[in-house]
Amino acid sequence: MAEPLKAPRSPAFRAGRWAPWWVIAFVALWPLPGLAETVLVLGALYAATRMVQLRLQGKQRMLSSPAWALTSILFLGYWLPQAFSAFDAIDPATAWRKAAAGLRYLPFMWLVAIAVATPERRALTLKGIAVITAAWTVDGLAQAAFGTSPLFWSMDQLKWAVSGHGLCSPAEMAAADRLSGVLGACNLKFGQVLASLSPFLLFFAAQRLGKAGWVLVAAALGVVLVLAGSRAAWITYALVLAFSGWRLLGARGLMACLAVALVAMTALTLGSSQVRERVARTAMAWEGESDGVNQALSGRAQIWAAAGCMIREHPINGVGARGFRDAYPACNPRPESAGVWGAGPALHAHQIVLEILAETGVLGLLLWLAAAAQAWRAWRFAPLAARDRARPAALALAVTVFPFNTHLAFYSTFWGGLTLLLAAVYAGSLLASDEA
Repeated sequence: MAEPLKAPRSPAFRAGRWAPWWVIAFVALWPLPGLAETVLVLGALYAATRMVQLRLQGKQRMLSSPAWALTSILFLGYWLPQAFSAFDAIDPATAWRKAAAGLRYLPFMWLVAIAVATPERRALTLKGIAVITAAWTVDGLAQAAFGTSPLFWSMDQLKWAVSGHGLCSPAEMAAADRLSGVLGACNLKFGQVLASLSPFLLFFAAQRLGKAGWVLVAAALGVVLVLAGSRAAWITYALVLAFSGWRLLGARGLMACLAVALVAMTALTLGSSQVRERVARTAMAWEGESDGVNQALSGRAQIWAAAGCMIREHPINGVGARGFRDAYPACNPRPESAGVWGAGPALHAHQIVLEILAETGVLGLLLWLAAAAQAWRAWRFAPLAARDRARPAALALAVTVFPFNTHLAFYSTFWGGLTLLLAAVYAGSLLASDEA
């Protein structure tokens, strides 16, 4: 009996088959920001060119209209505040240059949405992100056990062979006060990155290995994140465990896991001087004095007071995206003493709402909220199957922008790219046309 003929692949399908590999390469290269940025730019050019070509030829689109619309709205919610803040920014030239450079994110977000637009491509993309997260987790455990990240050591040795110097300076290596993982001692964002990507690995483990796999992976991630020493990452990961564990284990199972996790964290605290120092610093907040609170927050109380000054002085459209460092000296509440973080101005507000208000003003916050409202509206009216396939990305995006936490700079190249990637995966997964 002859085999049934397969339906021919459409031009749009063939054009989008490489999209998952662009996304996986971008995430995998985060430890090397220059190469990651190159992949982002090339991917953006590829997506823009192919979408225009297919459109002019009158052929099938690579992305459904609802997914294209929501992805574009989420981009505008991020980029328009940046553009409006440049009109009277502290440093207008830099602000306009960054706003112009920010346009590259729109076609790249389309490419990311294309990468999850069909079941086949979505499975590959989400699996790739989960595998990268798993590899970085194992690498973090190896660093905890042996004192060196094998992945970072390999990249550092390659850098020495090519250029005669390492990825990080000796001073940065010596000053690292936490588990740095694959990102290295000169880019101490490992905890926040791993916590934001953890939903992809946890959902993948639950799907493939069931409850036991989820518990095992959650424990491994938890050990690495505790040793990574970022209290913001601890809050982020606690939210991930609460939402993903509740659906999988139920209330009793989740409470039992959290009890075991609390005992394990206590043991890690007793065994790690770095974790003990962070717990002790956090306890300073209970001393009741403003200086104790500032010390507990690693100087963020001082930074937040400066952000409040910027908001009062520039309420409409802020001091300009990434203009916080330039405006800080005039708003520093303690100019006579160095900050807890060391010499020099604070670089950003360390809190998403204050960053948006200080750098882009009330106008920027309203645009962010409008984009968030559209994302929530899309979720609310989506069918159950669409919610299920978008759940890992939705949880990752929600915990990354969770407002009751401290944050990295959302208008920086690194963290902005990560956030917009999650937004595009969410929009593309939720509004994918799986009926075909």
